[in-house]
Amino acid sequence: MQFETLLEQAIRDYLQSVIHMSLATSKDNKPWVCEVHFSEDEDLSLYFRSSTSRRHSQEIAENPYVAGNIVRQFQIGEEPLGVYFEGTAKLLEPGPEQDKAFECIKAKQHVDDSIIEEARRDDGAKPYKVTVENWYIFGRIDGNFGKHKLEWNKHQS
Repeated sequence: MQFETLLEQAIRDYLQSVIHMSLATSKDNKPWVCEVHFSEDEDLSLYFRSSTSRRHSQEIAENPYVAGNIVRQFQIGEEPLGVYFEGTAKLLEPGPEQDKAFECIKAKQHVDDSIIEEARRDDGAKPYKVTVENWYIFGRIDGNFGKHKLEWNKHQS
């Protein structure tokens, strides 16, 4: 199997087993990181919900470029494994893209349609989408330990 295919499958498998990610944003050359629960779709786009008043949401509105990591805790002596990404994020408006986000979030996070009603409120958590440009996985893939890059925007073309 081609190494790039192994990387993609390792990322897909890992994402399905984790619900928590760190998301980095930036404004005026000042970085910020927050923690959110996420879901993914078949294209490996990431979805999360957040209030538009949060710092990361305000920074995304001004600068859509984001990065992040998805890492489970591991024990001493255990080999680390983690997934990292870089891409762009945006607030989703009502329509097909938002509907897809809600379906992904509901399926993975075991929440019901109340998240849709909440998103309609001014102070409710809104859905966001991260379109990943590059994935990285740190760990052992096919016997090779290290940081491996999967150029996702190129891979998707």
